[in-house]
Amino acid sequence: MNAANAVRVLLVIAGFLLGLKGMALVRDFPLLTRAIPAFSTTALAADPAPAAPSPAPATTPAPAAAPSATDAMAAGLRARREALEERERSIATREALLAVAEQRLAARLAELTALQGRLEQADVDAREREESHWRTMAKLYETMRPREAAAVFNELDLPVLVQVVERMNDRKAAPVLGAMLPDRVRQLTVELARLRAARPPA
Repeated sequence: MNAANAVRVLLVIAGFLLGLKGMALVRDFPLLTRAIPAFSTTALAADPAPAAPSPAPATTPAPAAAPSATDAMAAGLRARREALEERERSIATREALLAVAEQRLAARLAELTALQGRLEQADVDAREREESHWRTMAKLYETMRPREAAAVFNELDLPVLVQVVERMNDRKAAPVLGAMLPDRVRQLTVELARLRAARPPA
């Protein structure tokens, strides 16, 4: 047998052996498929899953420590200081409001004082003008002849006549009064006495 034939024989033998082995595998396949799940179950049972971690025990917060006497004293002092500061702010606010009110009152008082001064001055000016008017009329009748002045006085309103005669010179008024109607002179005398009695003493 040459080498080529020997190789062919070996190949045939190898193929025959492989075929026998394949047939054995086919025959044993159901047994293998049943063994795999059993093996898996056994392996899983032998190697259990890690247990879930147990929850950590709940921690109870420690009770707060009772405030010491020093803390209580500090809190009391702090509250008292805040109350005093609030009172000081309230007093300062009231003082500011009072100051504003006083300023307004002072300004208003100054206005009223100035107004009063103007009114008083206006009254003085009016009195001076009135006095100047009566004195001018008195001078006018003093320059007239007594009978002419008497004729006017007999017809003049009594309040006006009183003001004019009151300001005339007594020496110049006498002849005029002598020439007037007696009843008119009597009325004038009564009114002059009443006017002089009501006048405040100098």
